[in-house]
Amino acid sequence: MFIEFRNEVEHVLEEALASYDSEGMELTESEHADISSRIAFSLASKYKRSPKSIADEIVKYIKIPAEDTLISNAVADGPYINFFVNDVYLHKALQRIKEGITAKKKEGKIIIEHTSANPDGPLHIGHLRNAIIGDGLARILKRAGYEVETQYYVNDMGRQIAVVVWGAERMEIATAKKADHAVVDVYIAANRMVEEHEAYQREIEDLMGAYESGDEAVVKRYETVVNASLSGIKATLERLNIHHDLFVFESEFVREGAVEAVVEELVQKGNIKRRDGAALLLHLDGIDKELVIRRTDGTLLYTTRDLAYHRWKSSRCDRLIDVFGKDHELVSKQLTKALELMGVRAPEFVIFAFVSLPTGSVSTRAGRYISADELISKIEARAYEEVAKRRADLEEDRKRAIARKVGIGALRYDMVKVSPEKHIVFVFEDALDIEKKGAPFIQYSYARACSILRAAEGLFTDDYDDEYNTALREESEKDLIKKLAKFEYVVQTAALELKLHLVAKYARELAEMFNAFYKYCPVLNAEQELRGARLQLVYCTKTVLGDVLDVLGIEAPDVM
Repeated sequence: MFIEFRNEVEHVLEEALASYDSEGMELTESEHADISSRIAFSLASKYKRSPKSIADEIVKYIKIPAEDTLISNAVADGPYINFFVNDVYLHKALQRIKEGITAKKKEGKIIIEHTSANPDGPLHIGHLRNAIIGDGLARILKRAGYEVETQYYVNDMGRQIAVVVWGAERMEIATAKKADHAVVDVYIAANRMVEEHEAYQREIEDLMGAYESGDEAVVKRYETVVNASLSGIKATLERLNIHHDLFVFESEFVREGAVEAVVEELVQKGNIKRRDGAALLLHLDGIDKELVIRRTDGTLLYTTRDLAYHRWKSSRCDRLIDVFGKDHELVSKQLTKALELMGVRAPEFVIFAFVSLPTGSVSTRAGRYISADELISKIEARAYEEVAKRRADLEEDRKRAIARKVGIGALRYDMVKVSPEKHIVFVFEDALDIEKKGAPFIQYSYARACSILRAAEGLFTDDYDDEYNTALREESEKDLIKKLAKFEYVVQTAALELKLHLVAKYARELAEMFNAFYKYCPVLNAEQELRGARLQLVYCTKTVLGDVLDVLGIEAPDVM
């Protein structure tokens, strides 16, 4: 509903600005109005007048329709032009929620690539933010009406996996462990062996060359290790409520000749330099570091294979989105320039800063990491302690189910509650603390709404009555309705700007407003007409809280 209100404001303001030479209307959300315009500031310098006098003049030209409008009035407040919603807006906002909010289907297919961790072991905390941001963006874009496909690009040709395959010939991959954890044990041990014996380096390089050329025996060895690791990674992602539509293997592009075709095209179109007589380096305008597209020994690099993958992806969709860590910023720039050179659509990049634990940094190679599985189990165990303390009356299975929802919710929310470029230190206690207003706080608000509705069973119907609109007059009631009405707008804005933290912020603010309403406005003890209206408001709040948690990939428990 907020989108329609904003559109109306744009229309009446545009008409009022007919006599001005203006660009845009500079609308913004404000604590002092439902929408505010800063246009008077821009016009002041152009017309050599004070912003206040221009705002006062513009308001005189604003004509609000007498009927069929969502605007109550427009007033000048110093240099700002403030617009306010009317009762019709409040009524229609709740009515729409009751009817069900469905976004209009948008044209074009979007492919989002995220996670894409090397299959040399389990996911660790360094991968979680990538996976959760990528999954969250996919959910938001789907909610906004787009067709979305999520992909995991499997780097099955890198040095890391070659070390594992080499090691698997010398030591057994434990079958008693979760497969990806067993694989990383081999990787760590094999990597130490290779570092201690320089002669093994050549064996690793030979293995990489044999796999790249398609040696059948070597391919089978690789497939055994890669598939084992991926089975464990998929299981971890499932615990996080994350699903990929497609797993794409980079070796496919080498075997099909797509990577060689990329090399040939770049040699023809690009500024190529040769090093040591064989290595090929591509100079890209505006980037100091040259892109190595083929090594001296003739093997191809990850980025070269990535170019072939992006060409293939581009042919399957209308929009590409890649979720990359901050350490891939240079790669993202090189990819963009090289793809432009090839005439291929470049992806949009969502770059995120790293996440760490208070204990320090992560290194799989050195064996200094906390696996995602371990982290998930720890946070679920910590959540269970809180649930057991608060709800001793519940059966054991119920307590554990709630703890799982709360633990995963806390983990997912903390990874996206701030903009992706900000570094995160993940602290168990903070993530699970209801007072910190993270996921448990939002989930608790949802559970509270469910509890109120259960207690009110038989006291109201799902049918919305016009009388309810006039009954809700308290400021906390109106503020809550206005916040509910912004859900569609927040989703559309987050989808347009690829900013998941906007949805996380909205979820927290909605929960805060619901709790303020509950504090100041009795529901079950209110007189009959008012009780019915407030129960309808609780029902609508429950609906939107459930929807926003779903968009964030967080389960909504009806009991906490």
